[in-house]
Amino acid sequence: MSLRIAILLLTLLVGGASLSVYSQRKTTDTSQTYTQEGISVDFSVAGQGKKGEPVAGTEATVRFKIVDANGRALSSLRPAAWIDRRAAGQITDARQCHEKIQSFLQPAFNRRPEMSLNAYYILALNKEPNISVIDPLSGFGGSKLYTLVPLLESGEDWAMSSDKKHLYVSMPAANRVAVIDTGSWKVLSNIDAGAKPTRAVLQNDNKYLWVSNEATEPQNGGVTVIDTSSGKVAATIKTGSGPHEITFTQNDSAAFVTNKADGTLSVIDVRKLALIKNIPVRALPTSVAFSPLSRTLYVANEGDGTIVAVDGQRFEITARMQAEPGLRSVRIDPDHRFGFAVNSAKNTVYIFDTASNRVLHVVPVDPAPDQITFTSQFAYVRSAGSEFVSMIKLSNIAKEAAVTRFPAGEKAPKQSPARSPADAIVSAPEDGSVLVANPADQMIYYYSEGMAAPMGSFQNYRRDPKAVLVLDNSLVETDRGVYSTVIRFNGAGDYDVAFLLDSPRVVNCFNLKVAPDPNRPNDTVATLKIEPLLKETTARVGSSFNLRFKVTYSGPGPANPKLEDIGVLVFLAPGIWQYRDVAKPLGGGVYEINFVPPQPGIYYVYFQCPSLEISYNQIRPMTIEAVKS
Repeated sequence: MSLRIAILLLTLLVGGASLSVYSQRKTTDTSQTYTQEGISVDFSVAGQGKKGEPVAGTEATVRFKIVDANGRALSSLRPAAWIDRRAAGQITDARQCHEKIQSFLQPAFNRRPEMSLNAYYILALNKEPNISVIDPLSGFGGSKLYTLVPLLESGEDWAMSSDKKHLYVSMPAANRVAVIDTGSWKVLSNIDAGAKPTRAVLQNDNKYLWVSNEATEPQNGGVTVIDTSSGKVAATIKTGSGPHEITFTQNDSAAFVTNKADGTLSVIDVRKLALIKNIPVRALPTSVAFSPLSRTLYVANEGDGTIVAVDGQRFEITARMQAEPGLRSVRIDPDHRFGFAVNSAKNTVYIFDTASNRVLHVVPVDPAPDQITFTSQFAYVRSAGSEFVSMIKLSNIAKEAAVTRFPAGEKAPKQSPARSPADAIVSAPEDGSVLVANPADQMIYYYSEGMAAPMGSFQNYRRDPKAVLVLDNSLVETDRGVYSTVIRFNGAGDYDVAFLLDSPRVVNCFNLKVAPDPNRPNDTVATLKIEPLLKETTARVGSSFNLRFKVTYSGPGPANPKLEDIGVLVFLAPGIWQYRDVAKPLGGGVYEINFVPPQPGIYYVYFQCPSLEISYNQIRPMTIEAVKS
């Protein structure tokens, strides 16, 4: 449990279920105001219905405006909110609201809301053909593995859209790019992306996804450009023999592609999707980065150890900085003032000034450095030959390069065969924190700046994480005192919007009704909500595990019909064992099944109901962890 969630839970428990003097009023069909102890929270939803109401299957903006008794907007708060389906016609009272929020805050309750507006997910791109989605704040059934996204083949690289709705994953062995919906965690399509698609990079405006093609025939090397709105290939551009790296100018007017075997940098007109020129940059260009401040491209040459500066408007070489052969990656710091280039052969980092194109520091680091990631305070250097991560302080980098290090695991990453050009170190949502994927340990580590070692770790459940990403779904302060996010409702019906503010303390459940999608009315005819009722959150290998769950029905007919055909599918990830049964009704909407896990691991539990035409993929699965007795 994270520190913030623990504080929120303590806030709720200390306050108990006693009710303060409050008032709640409905201002419009999509807006309600709740006042407690002088603090007013205005809740509103802007959807795509005729009157602005939210519609199933479409996007809606959820908004909370928080003001004090004088009408002054309260800024820099950290409200928490959840959206949870409830039975039609029922109203959640204050005590039930407290209990509901408490269950969301405590993982041991095994209670999931329909949506969390304060959660973030850790994504691991695995050596195996799948992506782990990890919920770090609230585990479920003894596991923090939220779901597992299957791929046609092992993913090599990935890119997330700026609106966080789609994840694109290149799969060289399948010659495809997977498009994943991050709301449902389903693969929407697998786009034919040419021969051996490897690098996957989105333009700054997200209009095109650029994918490098590492074809075995040199004449076929280049990039495939995919239109993200249509999901179709917009162009295939031959640039030269790879491997390739890709970047863009800040305004996306030009794209730049390195051709390592040819020793060239290709310049492409993005508007015309046509090759402008190939610039000879010398031996084995292996990485490229763009600085908006100097409007200059920087190309790291592995062969001769030069860092080549290319004018981003005239497309001409303006400077060469001499380092040593073995350069692997080049990155520009968040302020765009300094560049960092790692040398895997010499175990060093070269730091250069983008204004003067002059090398300032040569910094020794651990063996085989291959990646650089930045926070606002530090540059993080991943070394494949060491379990230690080096940190270079940015605050006084013009004068000195102060280096510290911390262990991110027990093994050097290169002890795993898992490889990816995507980042193995990324910033966490909390300021001054990072997540580090170590494929050799099969773990993801959480490190907070100022500590001597990681504060915690997340299992990847016997999978090698090649790279890591963060999907942050939490509320963002978009205006003073206004906290909002964009979501998509999967189904029509009645919902509670549970709201919690720790200081000043405010607890309330707002009412929300989501209209059915007029274009897909059958999708919302009947829905089932599954709530686990677990005495034990962990199963024992070789022993019968009793899984009880409560079913809440929403749709036409009786409120809670007795269903005799709720089918249950249990399988051990990644599908090597499975068990199917029909759940036994116990009365009061409670059902049960029993199964015996044959070996340790994560088991997924899916549900269906043929009589209601509800299939396995329409209900969010449970996950159960089995351990040895």
